[in-house]
Amino acid sequence: MSDGADEKPNRYKVTEALDGARVDKALVVLAQLSRSQAKALFERGVRVNDRRAPKGMPVKAGDVITIEREEPIGDPAAQPDPGVAVDVRYQSEQVLVVHKPARVPSAPVRPGERGTLANGLVAAFPELAGVGVDPREPGLVHRLDVETSGLVVVARTAAAWKELKEAMRRGEIEKRYLAVVAPGGGSARASSVRADGELPDRGSIDYPLADHPKDDRRVFACVHERDIARLTPRDAHTSFVVLKRWSVEGSPRALVEATAARALRHQVRVHFAALGAPLVGDGLYGGPAAPEVGRHALHASRVAYEGGKVVKPFVVEAPLPADLQSLVP
Repeated sequence: MSDGADEKPNRYKVTEALDGARVDKALVVLAQLSRSQAKALFERGVRVNDRRAPKGMPVKAGDVITIEREEPIGDPAAQPDPGVAVDVRYQSEQVLVVHKPARVPSAPVRPGERGTLANGLVAAFPELAGVGVDPREPGLVHRLDVETSGLVVVARTAAAWKELKEAMRRGEIEKRYLAVVAPGGGSARASSVRADGELPDRGSIDYPLADHPKDDRRVFACVHERDIARLTPRDAHTSFVVLKRWSVEGSPRALVEATAARALRHQVRVHFAALGAPLVGDGLYGGPAAPEVGRHALHASRVAYEGGKVVKPFVVEAPLPADLQSLVP
């Protein structure tokens, strides 16, 4: 029985350390779940003190969370799939940096699913099986959205995974992204710095992020104080530099380099959308269509780590891929 577990199966008592946390975040800790596992449970039903609870509901110490499940939790480990090519850009005894193509998921979400980066990794590097806490994500220190291309850091040993995850939590792994954005597009929830609707040459975005209250596919930028009060978001910081500007049939475009060390789910996408500069091809956040590339214009272009007790320093860069380069004149 784990810390915080009640005397009955599927019941967990909220500890003092989790007082004020969202119920889904508390459940991840108490039941030792992945985020996807917790999400699946909320689709079946979660109760707090015997009342049905939405996943964004805050809990307090002493509350009892009950999960309604028909079978034991536990997604099977990612199965080896030699058909998934692994593009290694850096390799040491402790770490890999690999390039994930667009439209390839980072990890499986369904039992038996193949064709993901994780499946390819365990096929090419069997030692990754068991590295980390989620068997679906062997060695993965972080993930990328399905449509996002670019660099992913993978730990080859348990010690390296622990060090890199802690470094990620502290913002000590530099992660940069290249994105093509459409200033003045979408439906901005915040105003950009410049009055003419263009992005400034450089800037930072610090809106906290929360799960969208009405759409599980999306993330919500808490621009207003009332949003922060009702959604208990997580802090998020994105800095950016505009590398190039142009227009397409009179509509402005810009190539930006964004830095987001911690990079929460959809962070770069939703931050730029909140400024009224959504990513080209990102229909989920109001970006203009880009049928010529068929995805949102985001690429993880650089990862860097200064090194620690286990993992040596590394810097790896990946230029803008051909499909996204075609958007930039």
